[in-house]
Amino acid sequence: MQVDRRGFVVGAAALGVTTALPARAAASGDAAAMAVLDRQAEALLATYPENAAFLGIDTGKRAALKSMLSDHSAAAEAKRRIDATRRLSELKAIDRSSLSPTVTTHVETVTVAHEIALDGWRRMPVGDMAFLSANGYRSTPYIVSQGNGAFVDVPDLLENKHQIADTADADAYLTRMRAYAQEVRDETERLKADAAKGVYLPRFLNDITARQLRNGAADPANWAIVTGLGAKARAAKLAGDWTARAAAIAEQEIAPALAAQSDAFVALRPRAPDVAGMWRVPDADNIYGWLVEAGTTTKRTPEEIHAAGLEQCKALAAQMDPLLRAQGLTQGTAGERLAQLGKRPDLLFANTDAGRAELLAYLNSVVAKIRPLMPNAFGKLVRGNLNIKRVPPAIQDGAPNGYAGPGSIDGKIPGTYYINLRDTGIWPRYSLPTLTFHEGIPGHIWQGEYTFDLPLIRTLLSFNAYSEGWGLYAEQIADEVGFYADDPLGRIGYLQSMNFRAARLVADTGLHHKRWTMEQAMAWFMAATGFTASQARSELNRYCTWPGQALGYKTGHNEINRLRDAARAKMGARFDVRGFNDTVVQTGGVPLGVLAKVVDRWAGV
Repeated sequence: MQVDRRGFVVGAAALGVTTALPARAAASGDAAAMAVLDRQAEALLATYPENAAFLGIDTGKRAALKSMLSDHSAAAEAKRRIDATRRLSELKAIDRSSLSPTVTTHVETVTVAHEIALDGWRRMPVGDMAFLSANGYRSTPYIVSQGNGAFVDVPDLLENKHQIADTADADAYLTRMRAYAQEVRDETERLKADAAKGVYLPRFLNDITARQLRNGAADPANWAIVTGLGAKARAAKLAGDWTARAAAIAEQEIAPALAAQSDAFVALRPRAPDVAGMWRVPDADNIYGWLVEAGTTTKRTPEEIHAAGLEQCKALAAQMDPLLRAQGLTQGTAGERLAQLGKRPDLLFANTDAGRAELLAYLNSVVAKIRPLMPNAFGKLVRGNLNIKRVPPAIQDGAPNGYAGPGSIDGKIPGTYYINLRDTGIWPRYSLPTLTFHEGIPGHIWQGEYTFDLPLIRTLLSFNAYSEGWGLYAEQIADEVGFYADDPLGRIGYLQSMNFRAARLVADTGLHHKRWTMEQAMAWFMAATGFTASQARSELNRYCTWPGQALGYKTGHNEINRLRDAARAKMGARFDVRGFNDTVVQTGGVPLGVLAKVVDRWAGV
């Protein structure tokens, strides 16, 4: 792995073009290299079979994957490392000089992904090195927490992604339920093993996680994954009482495993540190250093990132000032005035089921309004196939405030944009459009559909700084196509969102590098962003759980804009923002250094 002059993680080879660029003839080595990548894609699907369900490709020759979940045992994790080492050797043996630019880019991207992952297994021998998995953004020294683990992931997979058309599909569902119980048991063993090495989830998160697990173990006969199987089976006109069969597995296998995992957290609590940051974890500086590199695909230090975040927050506060003054908010910091604005009754939805329904309807109206504006930003359009759903109440206390999951390649399963509605008071109306652009259109779900044109392995691999950088850039696109032309409050929400992501640079490094207490972090974060205590706590809990992940957003967004400015300067009158947007979105997930090479190539055409 090399670092270019801007500090981005890249490899040694020249980098290629995207479909937004003129077509190039295939080179002599392309077919052989693509055969290697195709084999590696199938290997990753077998290792992380949830990906096949997410993409809707667990059919035909891959039908066996429909009854599988990832093996979470320590032995399986060791094997994953060995397999990744072998695949990296295979990638490095490819003769790059025989490849076309496009295939070189594919090989380079996959190579860098494996280099980062293997570095992660070496530097973080505890927790979950997730870089090559279905949740590639979510590496953490904590194998289970309030935001990650089988109890978070598997119910969502079964409820929202596992499609049932026949008896074989329903049987596969039951097999996955049994595998779910085994996943939980394996995670519990790794939880105890990591504790023996001195790794404990912070005490306050331990309490949240133990409570979620204990609550989740209750009343298994009425779990959504149990009643949901019955509903799917009835819809497919399958004979038999599938609800009862699912309930038996839930009651006899899954619920006891969840309860035992909760008990394990309770037993570990007396030794858990009463600090928020991961600096108490053994070898914390080395582990956090890797998490920062994985989250940003740069070599920037936590100190540099912290300083950059403070500077960007200051600049964004200056932009918000006149807009806030126009709302009659003239006193206090930008964050304090945003907090006042967020409490205006006319901007809030009722914290009731009716209010939640009204909020979801509003989000759908935002999507309907942005869709017709997309031709102003892109030359090539995708469907933008999505549903908007509430985060399931069973996991809402530990879940992020908003997030998105991919749809299937064939379009049968839409992408899902989840919003956490445990407290509607954190969602004043003006804050919701920009969130919708980030998670939905033209953000994550929109961008994800372009990856369906890439080789399968490129769809399976993700890079946090690119993905989240695009999410923020998507918010910027909505502003640039005029969504807020008659909505100054909405534009405040947009700038608040940008400021919030800049504040993440400060808070994440503050907690883990500068050893801030949670009280310090809460005070600073609320003053900088105007978030409520509930909203700030949810965010900071997330940074504690996934150190470094929050750094990718503004890092990626800043780099996309730097590349756009550089391309505009180079191309002059030839520059077309739609061509730039097409190039970035069609490139798909790559390290930021790779993206820089792709855009430089496009700008030179």
